[in-house]
Amino acid sequence: MKLLKTIGLVAVVLAMAGGLFWWWQNGRTYPGTDDATLQANLLTIAPQIGGRVVAVPAVENGHVAAGDLLFSIDPAPSQAAVDMAQAELDRARLTASSSGSDVQAAAAGVAAAAALLRQAQQDMARDQSLAQGGQLTQTILDHAHTAVDQAVAAKASADAALAAAAALAGRSVTGDTPAIRAAQSALALAQIDLAHCKITAPAAGWIANISLRPGQIVSANAPLFALVEDGAWWVEGNFKETDLQRIRPGQPVALTVDMYAGLALTGTVDSVGYGSGAVFSLLPSQNASGNWVKVTQRFAVRIAIDHPPADPARPLRVGASVTATVNTGDLVVK
Repeated sequence: MKLLKTIGLVAVVLAMAGGLFWWWQNGRTYPGTDDATLQANLLTIAPQIGGRVVAVPAVENGHVAAGDLLFSIDPAPSQAAVDMAQAELDRARLTASSSGSDVQAAAAGVAAAAALLRQAQQDMARDQSLAQGGQLTQTILDHAHTAVDQAVAAKASADAALAAAAALAGRSVTGDTPAIRAAQSALALAQIDLAHCKITAPAAGWIANISLRPGQIVSANAPLFALVEDGAWWVEGNFKETDLQRIRPGQPVALTVDMYAGLALTGTVDSVGYGSGAVFSLLPSQNASGNWVKVTQRFAVRIAIDHPPADPARPLRVGASVTATVNTGDLVVK
């Protein structure tokens, strides 16, 4: 009887040891976590100009396609800016078209300067003859030299003015004057602002957290609501650092979503984070302090969902709780 009790006790101890070993080995081969959530691309919707909202076709939790109108801003101020910029461009072009008459005026100035130069040169030649005969003083002759120098300078200035007018006239033909380019740029910016009065969906997805109403005044680049993109879905699982030794990209993952009982999904490890969650928190831990307590850290593992369900009765939702179990004994070859 005593022997049977001993054998029974040994059997129980062996069974418990075997169970513990199986649990330890299974935990090493199939590390899992219930600290995981569904993720998708979240796009922040914000206007690029400010103004008064006149229409809001987008509704909370409504689905939109890429390019659908989400809301619109009163276009009257932007349209006025476009009209003003167009008027400035027309004025610049009108000013440039008058450059032909500027060339004629500059040419007339060159002719007048040339005539004055010839006259000054003739006067200096006559004064030099008279001075050689002793009929003029040196002072008068010096004045004649000065007059010639001034006439030469005036002729050079007139030539430069003619060259500038001719160059401007040449650019005016192609619309390449600085004034025209500046007016064209101002018009383009005004047209961009006018186009930004209509805010459209950058991608297909669901509207979330919207409280916008017609008549509301919005500011440029101020976030108003979010768009949950319906393209790629993935799971972000936070695994203990002691589980990461065997987790590699490409390993299969079993996924269960708490929101839908019985919904089992499959995924693949896409990547393993290079920083723990504590590192990116608003107030990172200061391990150098005297009251530091060692805590097992968790690292984000990105898991791509192989085949997201298309059942409209059970749509995936961002932030839903997920349980993820990685099969570290297998590797998916892509």
